Amino acid sequence: MVNSHRKLIFKSYAGFYYAAIILPKICFCSQFSVPSSDPFNKDAGAFPVATNGEPFPWRELRLPSGVIPLHYELSVHPNLTSLDFAASEQIEVLVRDATQFIILHSKDLVIMNVTLHSEEDLRYRKPGKRLNVLSYPAHQQIALLVPEKLKADLRYYVAIDFQAKLADGFEGFYKSTYRTLGGETRTIAVTDFEPTEARMAFPCFDEPSFKANFSIKIRRESRHIALSNMPKVKTIELEGGLLEDHFGTTVKMSTYLVAYIVCDFQSVSGITSSGVTVSVYASPEKWSQTHYALEASLKLLDFYENYFDINYPLPKLDLIAIPDFESGAMENWGLITYRETSLLFDPKTSSASDKLWVTRVIAHELAHQWFGNLVTMEWWNDIWLNEGFATYMELISVTATYPELQFDDYFLEVCFEVIKKDSLNSTRPISNEAETPTQIQEMFDMVSYNKGACILNMLKDFLSEEKFRRGVIHYLKKFSYRNAKNDDLWRSLSNSCTEGDFTSGGFCYSDSRRTSSTLTFQGEHVDVKEMMATWTLQKGIPLVVVEQEGPLLRLRQERFLSGVFKEDPEWRALQERYLWHIPLTYSMSSSNAIHRHILNSKTGTLDLPENTSWVKFNVNSNGYYIIHYEGHGWDQLITQLNQNHTLLRPKDRISLLHDAFQLVSAGRLTIDKALDLTRYLQHETSSLALLKGLRYLESFYYMMDRRNISDVTENLKRYLLQYFKPVIDRQSWSDEGSVWDRMLRSELLKLACDLNHAPCIQKAADLFSQWMESRGKLNVPTDVLKIVYSVGAQTTTGWNYLLEKYELSMSGAEKNKILYALTTSKHQEKLMRLIQLGMEGKIIKTQDLAALLHAIARNPKGQQLAWNFVRENWTHLLKKFDLGSFAVRMIISGTTSHFSSKDELQEVKRFFEFLKAQGSHLDVFQIILETISKNIKWLEKNLPTLRSWLLVRT
Repeated sequence: MVNSHRKLIFKSYAGFYYAAIILPKICFCSQFSVPSSDPFNKDAGAFPVATNGEPFPWRELRLPSGVIPLHYELSVHPNLTSLDFAASEQIEVLVRDATQFIILHSKDLVIMNVTLHSEEDLRYRKPGKRLNVLSYPAHQQIALLVPEKLKADLRYYVAIDFQAKLADGFEGFYKSTYRTLGGETRTIAVTDFEPTEARMAFPCFDEPSFKANFSIKIRRESRHIALSNMPKVKTIELEGGLLEDHFGTTVKMSTYLVAYIVCDFQSVSGITSSGVTVSVYASPEKWSQTHYALEASLKLLDFYENYFDINYPLPKLDLIAIPDFESGAMENWGLITYRETSLLFDPKTSSASDKLWVTRVIAHELAHQWFGNLVTMEWWNDIWLNEGFATYMELISVTATYPELQFDDYFLEVCFEVIKKDSLNSTRPISNEAETPTQIQEMFDMVSYNKGACILNMLKDFLSEEKFRRGVIHYLKKFSYRNAKNDDLWRSLSNSCTEGDFTSGGFCYSDSRRTSSTLTFQGEHVDVKEMMATWTLQKGIPLVVVEQEGPLLRLRQERFLSGVFKEDPEWRALQERYLWHIPLTYSMSSSNAIHRHILNSKTGTLDLPENTSWVKFNVNSNGYYIIHYEGHGWDQLITQLNQNHTLLRPKDRISLLHDAFQLVSAGRLTIDKALDLTRYLQHETSSLALLKGLRYLESFYYMMDRRNISDVTENLKRYLLQYFKPVIDRQSWSDEGSVWDRMLRSELLKLACDLNHAPCIQKAADLFSQWMESRGKLNVPTDVLKIVYSVGAQTTTGWNYLLEKYELSMSGAEKNKILYALTTSKHQEKLMRLIQLGMEGKIIKTQDLAALLHAIARNPKGQQLAWNFVRENWTHLLKKFDLGSFAVRMIISGTTSHFSSKDELQEVKRFFEFLKAQGSHLDVFQIILETISKNIKWLEKNLPTLRSWLLVRT
C-alpha cells in the first residue's frame, strides 16, 4: 500500500505536508464443549461474553489455527441506490484439529443464515446443518457452533448469507462518489481491505497467513461494469434486468488482497511482452489522463518479470483511480486501486514532481504483486517485508525504466525523512509487536516503508547488486504463495543460488555449510541474520564518531538521539545495550576508491595513508547512519568544499549537509559550523545539493516566522534573498530542464515569492491575471502553477475565483495546487471556510481533510485555528476516520509537531491525556510530544548563535 502512504508511500502533496449480528433464535451452551487441550477449559470465567450473554468460546485476538480456509465462493449484490449490499458465501475449510466451533472475523455485518455441509452431505445432496452464531464485537469475531464435533483432516463447507450497508468511510466495501462536468453526482462501490477490513465485507479468516482461493460473482445493473482480481469469464442475465458477472478463481492469496468494484468507468489497455493485459480505469471525464499510467505500467511490469525471474501469475492487471481513497494506493492482486492523484497524469497541470510521484506509486504497487502478494509476511509485525521492499523496488525499477526522472538521487530524501523520526527515543523497531487493528494500522508508517527500504539498500550495497538480486529471487521462489518472516529473507540473501538450486525447493549455501545465514566478507565470516537483526529488532539509528589522529582513524558508535544532548542526565541510560553491525564505506582525499569496514563493536580503528587531509564516510549515502567528524574533521571537509567541492561526490556533499544539521539537533555540532558548511553552495552545480541546503535555511525561516521572532525572520529573509539571488535570477518561468532543475525552480521561486521578493511577486501576479482573463484556459507552466495560484490567492477576488475553479477542475494535480494556494490566505475566515468545506466532504473531499489541516497549520495565520479545530472536533473526526488511520495520525501530528514553546507543549500534553482517559491512545502521541520538546531545546540552544551569525552576514 502507499500512504500513504496508510500505505504509507508518504507524500507531501506538491506542497501539502501532504453491526450488529442477528443471531439464530437461541444458543444452548450444551451445543458445544471445549476440548481438554483448549486453554479456555480452566474455568467458565475465562470465556469472553458474546452479545447474547452466552460464553464466547475463544478469547484470543488471533484466530485459532485448527481450522483453515481453502476456497471461498463469494456472491455480492451491491445496490447503488439504497447504498447497501446483500451477499452469500461458501467457505471450504480443512479441519486440522477436531473442534465444535469455527471462529471467523466479521465486523458490522448482519448474519442472516449459516449452514454447514460435510463432503458426504454434498456428495449425497443432504441438507446442511444450520449453525448457531455467537458474536464478540470487541475482537470483531463470530463463533459458528456445530452440533457434532468436526473431525480432524476432513473438509467442510460453511455457507453464510449476510447483508450490510455500504460503508461511509474508506474501508471494507464502501461507497465513493464523483461529479460529472454537468454537475451530476454518481456513486460507485469499491473495496479496500488492508490490513483488517475484509471482515467488513464478508465473514472470513482475516489474517495474512490464512491464504485461500476466491471465486467471486458480482451482480450489477447494465449501466455499470464490475471488476475483480481475475478476468470475467461470463455474464448471466437475471430477472429484472440485473446482470451477474462471474470471475475466474484467484490464485492462493490473503483476504486483504481481495477486491471488487462496481462502477461506470472507462479504460485504456495494452499488453506486456509476456501477454498480460494491463488496463487503466478512470471516471469517463478523466479517461484522457490514464495514458501515462498505462505506459508506465507496461514498462514496469516487464521490468519486474525480468528482474524477479518470475512471471506475473495472473492473466490481467487493472489499475483504477478511485474518487474517494484514503491512502495513496492498494495492491489488490490483479486490481490495484489508487487515489486519483497517484495514478492520473494531466500534461497541462501535472508538474515534474507529480510525474515522479505517479511513477513511484505505480512502481510500488506493481512490486507488491511479488512482495506482499506472491510472498506475504506471516504477521503484521513484519509488514516491512511488504512495504520496505516495495519502497526499495521503486528505486531499482524507476531508475531502470525512467532514468530521466533521476529517482536514484531522490532516494536520499526517502532515508533522510525517516531519520528525523528514527532519531527520537519514541521510535520503534522495524519489526514490532502489533496485535489490535489500531496497532496494526500504526505499523504502516515511515519506519516500515522508508527505513525498511533504506536498510535493504544498505544491504544491497554491502552484498553487491547481483548477489542481493539472486537472494531476492531465491526468497520469492522458495516462498511463493506462502508466508515468510524476517529470518527467511536473511537466509535467502546469504545464499549464492542459481536456477538449478531451486528444483528440490531446498536451501543452497554459500561457500560451505557453515550456517544458512553466513557469508564471507574480506576473509571473515559475516552472519547476515545476526547483522540485520541489529537493524530490524532494535530501534533507532547509529551515530559513528570519527576522529583522525595522524595515520590512525578512531571509530566509536553510539545511538544517535535528536533532542537529547550528551550532557543531559538521561543520555547515558538511553545508550545502554545498543550495538549495530554497521557496514561502513569511506573515501579519502588521497584517492577516489571506496573502502569498506564492518564496525560490529563499540569502538574500532583504521589505518590511513600518509598525508590524508580528510576522510568522508558513508559513500553516496548508501548507509543508514549519521557520521560525526570530531576534532578538526568538519573543518577539513568545509575547507575542501570551499576550495573544490567537486572532489566530493554530489551525494556525499548532500549527506554532509544532512548530517551536519542532524548533529546540531543532537547538540553535537554548533549551528554556526553547520551554517558555515552551507557557504560553499554559491559554487554548487548540483540542483539536489542546492535544494538540500536551501531547505534547511528555509525551515529556519518558517520556524522563526511562526514564532514571530521578527528580527531573525527579517535577517534570514535578507540573507536568503541576498545569498541565493544569482540562482533565483537564473530561473525561468517554464518547464524546461532536467527533473531536478525543474524541482529546484519550483522550490526557489516559491521561496522567493514567500519572502515577498518583488520580481517574483510581480511575475506571478501577471501570470495569474492573464490566467483569470483567459477564464482558466491559459497554459501556465506546470512547475510554477502552485506559485502563481498562491500569489493570486492573496486577493479576495483571486481566492474566490480559485475556489470556483477548484470545484470545477477535472485534474487532481491542479486541485492539489489550488487547494494549497487557498490555504496560504492571511484571512482566518477564509481558512475556516476551507475547513468547513473539508468537513462537509462535497467540494473538498473528506480524503483531503488531513492534508488540508496540515497545510493550514503551516500558515502562521492558521496554526492556532487548525489546532483549536482538531481539539474541538475530535469526536467528529473519528466518525470520518479510524483512530489508527494514516489520516488521523497526519491530522494530529500535522497540527502540533511544529510547535516550539513550553505553553504549546503543555496544551498538547493535556489534550493527549484527555484522549487517553477516553480510551484513545496512539504511539504517535509520544512521538509528537518528543518532537515539540526537541523544537523547544533547539531554539533555546541555537537561537542566540543563529541571530549572531546572521548579523555578521546581512
